[in-house]
Amino acid sequence: MKRVVWIAGLMCFIFQHLNATPHFAKDSVIVYPAPSGEELSQIYRVSASGKNVPVFIAKVEHPDKRYRQKMYDSERFKGGYYETTSFASIDLRGRVMINVEVADKIKIIKILPSSARIKAQIKGNKVSFEVNRAQQLTIEINGETVKSLHIFINPFEKNKPDPKDPNVIYYGPGIHNISHIQVGSNKTLYVAGGAILRATVDFSEKYSLEKETTVRLYSPSIVLNGNNIKLMGRGIIDGSLCPTHARRMISTQGKSILLQGVIIRDAPTWAMPVQCSENVIIDNLKLIGYRSNSDGINIVSSKKVTVQNCFVRTNDDLVVVKTNEGQGTAEHILVRNCVLWNHLAHALSIGAEVRENVKNVVFKDCDIIHDTGREWVLRIFQSDAATIQDVSFENIRIEEAVRFISVWIGKSIWSRDEFRGHIKNVDFKNINAKGNNLTIDLTGFDSDHQVENVILNNIKINGRAMTTKAVKRNDFVDNVVVKP
Repeated sequence: MKRVVWIAGLMCFIFQHLNATPHFAKDSVIVYPAPSGEELSQIYRVSASGKNVPVFIAKVEHPDKRYRQKMYDSERFKGGYYETTSFASIDLRGRVMINVEVADKIKIIKILPSSARIKAQIKGNKVSFEVNRAQQLTIEINGETVKSLHIFINPFEKNKPDPKDPNVIYYGPGIHNISHIQVGSNKTLYVAGGAILRATVDFSEKYSLEKETTVRLYSPSIVLNGNNIKLMGRGIIDGSLCPTHARRMISTQGKSILLQGVIIRDAPTWAMPVQCSENVIIDNLKLIGYRSNSDGINIVSSKKVTVQNCFVRTNDDLVVVKTNEGQGTAEHILVRNCVLWNHLAHALSIGAEVRENVKNVVFKDCDIIHDTGREWVLRIFQSDAATIQDVSFENIRIEEAVRFISVWIGKSIWSRDEFRGHIKNVDFKNINAKGNNLTIDLTGFDSDHQVENVILNNIKINGRAMTTKAVKRNDFVDNVVVKP
């Protein structure tokens, strides 16, 4: 009898715990306070396991395409048209319940990327959902996309540097105005959670003039130049005080360089060029920009570069590979596990400036949550004379697209070489895209400058297998294989 009672009691205990509300410990999440003087969002209130999370704002593209185009193409309006989005950031270890509150009743909600499979519970003007791993999420409430809420969920930091280490350039919580930081070999630049580095222009700095516009061009805000360099932290690097096109945000040139964890906001032009470098890891960076030429991550004439776990929402190319004449090839590039939002140019691409050879490039396991640009989501764009070969796009999910895939050789406004180049050995595999009238464009230049050896394997458009009718090609394309 005692044994029966004991078993019944055990079963009752197990049943109660299986059906109990999950426990979300406060020590499973780290929230960094907003520094005094920083303007915060008035649209969203966010908490994580009971801790209030500051919600920052960032300028993004204007919702009207006409204004976006005018801002991009016209000197008069550069930087003049924009909307604002909101973002929050936490560090996570284990399970965390996130709550979001807005002013109006929530009727519908979309949490992107869809591949995250986040299930949300709506109650009035509040929504809650559980997360248990590091990821980059975008919350769209009642159909609002432009003013959406980005939530950046980071892992707990490891190997945080000692602020007293002479090889560490340390910025703690608070707002810090900087004009130029040079980080050399064996040094670490650390931007702590709760810190904002505000890039400015000291008008006593040396500058050159942009030929077409006479805009003053200054050296990048942060220069990583040398070997064994790190840029780390959970803080924000902000370029909003810099005039449009005045300076790049973070320039990288060297070997064995790690960029990890920080948020880059409102770059006045290219946010993060990696040039003539080798063994570079770009991990868990978050980039939000709206100004013309505010490219995200530009990998230029570099080798062995990995970009992973990043979020990019900017107003030009998001992640792109290029080469400059005389600066070397680009090889062994890996871009994976990124979430991307493209407003103008390309999401994942090679080109247009390719004057030295490019080979062994892989784009994989990425989510493009929106693409409303005038260019293509996935593109190889060769308008110079080099050869691009051995490129793979695989396991990519595209939730909104206007123009799908392009592999193209031709002359463009970006051409610098007299002759055209070659593209060969390109593999598109396991790609799902949503959009109207999506096509794949394959265009060679002439019989001596062809697109060669393209495999289209398991490509789905709006949930259906792509047919050969979706592939548009000219006479200078050789050996295209379509697999179901």
